[in-house]
Amino acid sequence: MSQTEIKASSATLDRAAPYAFKKTMKPSTIIRWTLLFMGGILMIMPIVYLLSTSFKWSHEIYNLQIIPDEPTLDNYSFVLEDGRFYNWFFNSLIVAVSTTVSAVIFDSLVGYTLCKFKFKGKTFVFIAILSTLMIPTEMLIIPWYTMAVEFGWINSYWGIMFPGMMTAFGTFLMKQFFESVPDEFLEAARIDGLNEFQIWWSVAMPMVTPALSALAIFIFLGNWTAFIWPLIVTNDPQLYTLPVGLTTFSVEQSVEWELIMTGAALATIPTLIVFLVFQRYIIRGVVMTGLKG
Repeated sequence: MSQTEIKASSATLDRAAPYAFKKTMKPSTIIRWTLLFMGGILMIMPIVYLLSTSFKWSHEIYNLQIIPDEPTLDNYSFVLEDGRFYNWFFNSLIVAVSTTVSAVIFDSLVGYTLCKFKFKGKTFVFIAILSTLMIPTEMLIIPWYTMAVEFGWINSYWGIMFPGMMTAFGTFLMKQFFESVPDEFLEAARIDGLNEFQIWWSVAMPMVTPALSALAIFIFLGNWTAFIWPLIVTNDPQLYTLPVGLTTFSVEQSVEWELIMTGAALATIPTLIVFLVFQRYIIRGVVMTGLKG
């Protein structure tokens, strides 16, 4: 290409660039991005204020400025040197991990059964499971507590965990995703001699990885941040989870908000790790689904 042709092409692109910019930046696009930006700011501001408060002295708590006048790490030193925090952290980790593993396994098993098997009463069972979603959690606390008392589950890990070991939402989510698994793959596995459990584990489960990842995130976060039920079912400080344990920094005379915010900031680290790890699998699953299609 000659120098004249190159200059002519460059001039054409320069003239076309403003029109292309005007064409892409429509008023509706600007409004949409502005609203999204403002919504994002509103969503992260509580987290920013939480982190800011964790570096403040007690006399600066009610000062709403983001950057403290005298930043300090004493709050983190106090919380991390308090042996109770590690105990609360360990209890929360046991509860969250155990309920997540249990819910992922049992929800996927029930969802697979309701989706791929034909038996009498299947629709009734599915509707009965979905109907539990309409019952507020607060109304279930009394039956849960009665069960915990009758079976001796008060002040035990099992007492904290059993309401979340299997969920109606997870069953519904997994059933909907198993609908996308072709029956031909399952029939081919049966011809190869696999039993139903092996088919569920080695054929169906790998094909619904995005749903499993999303369910694991929801279950883990829900149990990691649970407060009402662990508070009711435990009165032994050795079994407190993080949300319950952090309330001990609140006394009748005052509330040590800087310590509560510091503990809350430290408690967000595992949730961020879980989300970042499983987010990778969600994206990978979506990409693989597109390639298979």
